[in-house]
Amino acid sequence: MIRLSVNVDHFASLRQARRATEPEPVLAALLAEQAGADGITVHLRGDRRHINERDLLLLRELVKTKLTLEMAATEDMVAVAVKLKPDTVCLVPERPEELTTTGGLDVAGLKKPLRPLIRKLAAAGVRPSLFIDPVPAQVEASLDLGAVQIELHTGIYAKAKNLKAREKALADLVRAARKAGKLGLVVTAGHDLDYKNVGPICAIPEMAELSIGFSIVARAAIVGVSQAVRDMVILLK
Repeated sequence: MIRLSVNVDHFASLRQARRATEPEPVLAALLAEQAGADGITVHLRGDRRHINERDLLLLRELVKTKLTLEMAATEDMVAVAVKLKPDTVCLVPERPEELTTTGGLDVAGLKKPLRPLIRKLAAAGVRPSLFIDPVPAQVEASLDLGAVQIELHTGIYAKAKNLKAREKALADLVRAARKAGKLGLVVTAGHDLDYKNVGPICAIPEMAELSIGFSIVARAAIVGVSQAVRDMVILLK
């Protein structure tokens, strides 16, 4: 069965919108685990717009499944990860003005600055992962840099305006996942996945894990965290 890692960033976004103490993203993470999530994902951004160091420390102490930390590929961020020691760090592109991550990291074009960062993560016992577009060259570059896992960007697939565009985007994901599987990389995926579009992604044979956040948080606002996570777990099964 494909594993589900629940991204709890937007519980923190709601908290920060009012500069309040709730909702508590750490509590949401624990409820998600109890409801069947196989892991928790958070993105520590440079501007700390949602998750912050306090959240990270509590999550590292309390999460019992797997903690994945997304972050920009910078020395400062990697230093945080080396100290915290999450189970996995996924390096992602990051722009201050973006609402959310808009595409994969250009791994093939950034080998020189990425290589020492990945080596530092691996040396600290942290599994290095790279968030990439579903392009074979990016998959190959990820392996060359020493990543053991990739996360394929599903945003183009999820936002496709018509059936033809969606089928092409899905074919790209299938092709990239197959390539990664042959190279021995663990294949995960995420971005804009929801209860309606997740099915075809689950059908990709090499897919090991999906990282899903906003759609679960949105449903949780209506039915509660536990039910929202259980609903997604059922779909992944």
